[in-house]
Amino acid sequence: MSPAVDSATYLDRYAHSVMGVFGRPKAVLTRGEGCYVWDADGKRYLDLLAGIAVNVLGHGHPDVVDAVCKQAGSLIHVSNFFATPPQIELAERLLAVAGAPDGSAVFFGNSGTEAIEAAIKLSRRTGRTALVAAEASFHGRTTGALALTHKHAYREPFAPLIPSVTHVPLNDERALRAAVTEDVAALFLEPIQGEAGVVAADAAYLQLARELTTATGTLLILDEVQTGVGRTGTWFAFQQAGIVPDAITVAKGLGGGVPIGALLTFGPTVSGLLTAGQHGSTFGGNPLATAAGLAVLDAIDRDGLLAHATSVGNHLADSVAALGHPLISGVRGVGLLRAIVLSADVAAIVADRALTAGFIINAPTPDALRFAPPLIVTVAQVDEFVAALPQLLNGLGVAS
Repeated sequence: MSPAVDSATYLDRYAHSVMGVFGRPKAVLTRGEGCYVWDADGKRYLDLLAGIAVNVLGHGHPDVVDAVCKQAGSLIHVSNFFATPPQIELAERLLAVAGAPDGSAVFFGNSGTEAIEAAIKLSRRTGRTALVAAEASFHGRTTGALALTHKHAYREPFAPLIPSVTHVPLNDERALRAAVTEDVAALFLEPIQGEAGVVAADAAYLQLARELTTATGTLLILDEVQTGVGRTGTWFAFQQAGIVPDAITVAKGLGGGVPIGALLTFGPTVSGLLTAGQHGSTFGGNPLATAAGLAVLDAIDRDGLLAHATSVGNHLADSVAALGHPLISGVRGVGLLRAIVLSADVAAIVADRALTAGFIINAPTPDALRFAPPLIVTVAQVDEFVAALPQLLNGLGVAS
């Protein structure tokens, strides 16, 4: 039996072998079960971030484990010269839960960024090249997706990026009307901007986006990478605005931890823009990942996790508001994608304190704590975090 290795030893090895693009890891995690993970020193953490909205069924969920094991025993990879039953079945299920019309289609990749890249190529097939996205947006870090991502610190080291991308303030209807013209190939929007601190696009704004894009022949492409697969209490966040987009991108929670991404195109006209040979992926839609995706969708449906996400998310918001802590200025978000908004720029300190106390959250912005737990999180687990929150905040900012 190999001797146990502690966190400090692992972190030293990490520093000498792994490219430092993520900085120093906060811990070395070795196993998980449900909503909990353990580090190499045996410390347990309540995971309220779920790999950033990925582990929607928690860790080690038996349905996902069983699906992956069974599929690994038959086929893991066959290339896209061939189709497999899980690939076809997952495409059908995604279109069904999205309420997509006849003639819709799915392209499978391996990540949200790949889904965005496919969407950019889709938009080029309109014959136009200009794109519009929102300020504070995050769409990924590959060069195409990075052109849509707004944060200058991410973009500037890699300029020049693809040209003709305009960023407009989210929920500014006047700016949107001015930007979406007949020269624009696609408007890319996140229904909720997770990396901006869980900031939602208003339903009226999304409805206007649909109106303007329809009038100008522009594609409306919604980035549901973080909001999709039940996180907001519906299968996809756009369904709460009562609109039908031209395409959506999906990833993160779809595989329950197994890497997978997808572009869903709505209707035959949009779905026919990319034709044979114009796009592809070696691993996209592989039977292992798609089998995992089917298990995830089945479990969410069977176990009523859409309604659960809504009720537990509302409980979190109400419980945090009831604390009346002077450093808490509100809670944003829907379902189990929430941000606790602070009245001082101390979120990173609070997230570090939370980790020390055994809770995993993160600080996407200086004044916001992001909460995106597994959809199976219980009220009791939420209450455990809320009970600890005042102590995590005390002595900081206006509360000092």
